[in-house]
Amino acid sequence: MYAIIKTGGKQYRIAPGDIIDVELLDGEHGSEITFADVLFFHDGQAQQIGSPSLSIDVKGTLLGRSKGDKIESMKYKRSHHQYRRFGHRQHYSRVQITNIGGHEHQGKKK
Repeated sequence: MYAIIKTGGKQYRIAPGDIIDVELLDGEHGSEITFADVLFFHDGQAQQIGSPSLSIDVKGTLLGRSKGDKIESMKYKRSHHQYRRFGHRQHYSRVQITNIGGHEHQGKKK
């Protein structure tokens, strides 16, 4: 069983027990997060496609925050011998999916 959700302008394929990094979300460590935009759901037998979204609840637990890789770049103007270096490191929220449409996660995933 899996679903495709949309959060932070990106789409994620998830299953119960998965741990994903999404754009920064509001909430405390250990709080429950509900994702409203479910675009696709497949339960092993049948599939449902949303237009634009389904009325299935996807719930997860906020595990904490993480940081992505640092991206470094540089601008250079050769006629002035001028350059500028800059970097960016994106912050993410780490979420463990606990429930998709009423199907609970049972222990560790094998």
